[in-house]
Amino acid sequence: MEKEKLAENTFIGHLLELRRRVLIAIIAIFVGFLVSYPFSKSIYNILAAPLIAVLPKGSHLIYTSLPEVFLTYVQLSLISGFVIALPVVLYQFWAFLAPGLYEHERRAFFPLIFASIFLFVGGMLFAYFIVFPNAFRFFTSFSGSDITAMPKVDSYLALIVKFSLAFGLAFQIPILIVVLVRVGILQVATLKRSRRYAFLICAIASAILSPPDVMSMVLLLIPMYMLFELGLFFAARIPTPKPVVEESNDEDEQIPERSAADEMDAAEASFRNENGDDQK
Repeated sequence: MEKEKLAENTFIGHLLELRRRVLIAIIAIFVGFLVSYPFSKSIYNILAAPLIAVLPKGSHLIYTSLPEVFLTYVQLSLISGFVIALPVVLYQFWAFLAPGLYEHERRAFFPLIFASIFLFVGGMLFAYFIVFPNAFRFFTSFSGSDITAMPKVDSYLALIVKFSLAFGLAFQIPILIVVLVRVGILQVATLKRSRRYAFLICAIASAILSPPDVMSMVLLLIPMYMLFELGLFFAARIPTPKPVVEESNDEDEQIPERSAADEMDAAEASFRNENGDDQK
């Protein structure tokens, strides 16, 4: 009963700690939202720059419902507030997990967080500066005298957020490979032999995640496969944990194995000794 009560108290304590950490993270995001909202229009103009730069002359962004622009600015402020509060959110996540980790797990886990953030931001910047200008230039090339490009404000925001997140997640490939190799789910030798399948998976993922044109697919496929090779490079240089060999005190396991003939000779000798003792 005491053990059950102690386990229940421990579980409730973890839940209360989790609630406190989540509440702090939500407050930080709300504060980031309040800070971001006065600059929401400027932030949107920055995000719309790749499209505006390639729009035909006379074309511009439009909105078809009265609250559309306001709701777009609110959504953009929430996203920006989350980015501003990201250090606080990650710290709360780390503070909740750290007490349950071993020292070597903390040393391995902490650098992965920073590397993951760096790659995620790098993926979004790659999409903004490289993929979006080329993709939007391709899409607006179909505009002519009888067809005019006039994208909607909320549709454009949904598009850039969707594909920015997709590129940010695609850039997590090195982290994923290192973690899977580190925990022993994958082997470096197996990954090296499966490069052709990795290239095929990257091609399928790039076709799904990128905007629907060949140029954007290629622009995502190349860095994805390069990131796969980068993850393979680092995974090959990280020592994998050695399996723990349990020591046994069983004397039978310490005795070297004997052949069947030896066992029969030993049994026969034992039988003769027993008979000799009985005759005496």
